[in-house]
Amino acid sequence: MALVAPESPSEQARRVFQTFDPEDNGFIPDTLLEDVMKALDLVSEPDYVNLMKSKLDPEGLGIILLGQFLQEFFPDQDSVIPDSFPVYHYNGLKQSNHNEKVSYVEGTALVMGFEDPMVRTDDTPVKRCLQTKWPYIELLWTTERSPSLN
Repeated sequence: MALVAPESPSEQARRVFQTFDPEDNGFIPDTLLEDVMKALDLVSEPDYVNLMKSKLDPEGLGIILLGQFLQEFFPDQDSVIPDSFPVYHYNGLKQSNHNEKVSYVEGTALVMGFEDPMVRTDDTPVKRCLQTKWPYIELLWTTERSPSLN
């Protein structure tokens, strides 16, 4: 299980797509499809882009969904990131630990491809730090209190 691995083509595509979707809506206007395809070095001739627009947006809503885009251009690629993995936190500062007893805290990280309002854990500095790599991560600690960074 590798948490740090070279970026796969589909992960690169997700990252590039999301740069054109700064509000993280999960879609882009169809007018940006050509720019996304160019940024990914995909065929971006106008006729092909128009064909892809009609295929990715058959209802003519004017949007391209991230999931459909990835499925079309990277259908066989799975993420190398596991759905969950163990996490360990250690803070050597006595005053930052429960009962001032220095120890590590074990937990489980759940990596989701979207935000699920039914699964909402904490909003701690530890979680916010991990969200820089995995935006939709949830942490389940084995203790009642979430660990502290300070």
